[in-house]
Amino acid sequence: MNENLFASFIAPTILGLPAAVLIILFPPLLIPTSKYLINNRLITTQQWLIKLTSKQMMTMHNTKGRTWSLMLVSLIIFIATTNLLGLLPHSFTPTTQLSMNLAMALPLWAGAVIMGFRSKIKNALAHFLPQGTPTPLIPMLVIIETISLLIQPMALAVRLTANITAGHLLMHLIGSATLAMSTINLPSTLIIFTILILLTILEIVVALIQAYVFTLLVSLYLHDNT
Repeated sequence: MNENLFASFIAPTILGLPAAVLIILFPPLLIPTSKYLINNRLITTQQWLIKLTSKQMMTMHNTKGRTWSLMLVSLIIFIATTNLLGLLPHSFTPTTQLSMNLAMALPLWAGAVIMGFRSKIKNALAHFLPQGTPTPLIPMLVIIETISLLIQPMALAVRLTANITAGHLLMHLIGSATLAMSTINLPSTLIIFTILILLTILEIVVALIQAYVFTLLVSLYLHDNT
């Protein structure tokens, strides 16, 4: 049971070689593009959603922060498509791996922090010591603020990993219960199957929300350092 439960979180291999790289590169291929002057409804809707999301995240940024717009939009599209593809049967979700999420969060967080120390070092250092702090508490607050700063990328990665993994496990458990009850009690099976459908819809929403939350938090870290 345990092997089947966690089998979907094991990185797949092809002929003994890891296939995670190919899976990570696959979602961008599904995004449609157009070479024509007049686009169809799908591409028009896609461009409208990208502009809406970009405007939502970039409104609070100054000119220097808006140079990250392409990277942030690419990030939210990549995470959203990866999460959605992971909901398909017999698929693998790379965002359930803490190592991959940390590999995304750490460089983005480090780039924002380094930019803050390069452009406005006084304001960056001021975050370590809130104004009006009593003198005896200064060493303790500096240590606490330093730890809170260093833990930000881990919090980003763990949040995304935990939410996606929990949803997949719950769907697997309810799906297994539906299959087991199908030979025992038909009314109970229909009820559990309805719950499974509602949970699947919820997971689709969660997949999109988690992509937005991850990107929005990176955007907030960038805003604090520009």
